[in-house]
Amino acid sequence: MNKFLTLAPAAMLAASTAFAASHSMAPMVEASDQSVANGIVSADMVQAAENGWLVVHRTDAEMKPGPVVGYAPLRGGENVDVAAILTEEVKSGEMLMLMVHSEAGGMSTGVFEYTLGATEDGPIKPDGNLVMTVVTAE
Repeated sequence: MNKFLTLAPAAMLAASTAFAASHSMAPMVEASDQSVANGIVSADMVQAAENGWLVVHRTDAEMKPGPVVGYAPLRGGENVDVAAILTEEVKSGEMLMLMVHSEAGGMSTGVFEYTLGATEDGPIKPDGNLVMTVVTAE
């Protein structure tokens, strides 16, 4: 019984350290070029510091975020296989910017309220940089 009492605090410390490490990862989006024929665009993995949104913007070679064409909710932490339903037709060859937005500043929690240029549920910018990746629809 003494061994268990000695090991239990060590195990708890290791678990809490691992939990803290998983929540301190930098926000990021991982996705690749994909077919959108089914009306969905997916990110393989999204790391978010807090609850928010994976937002799909149209973009082009200038890499500026354009109109929103889809979004999906995110939990704080690691999100795997995040699927956003497209609200407009996206043709093969079009570029899409998958970006992490916050849940902050809106009137309602759990309702995506962002419009291009607004502050409600806007993009997060750690160190002044957008958290995003660009994919091409196939």
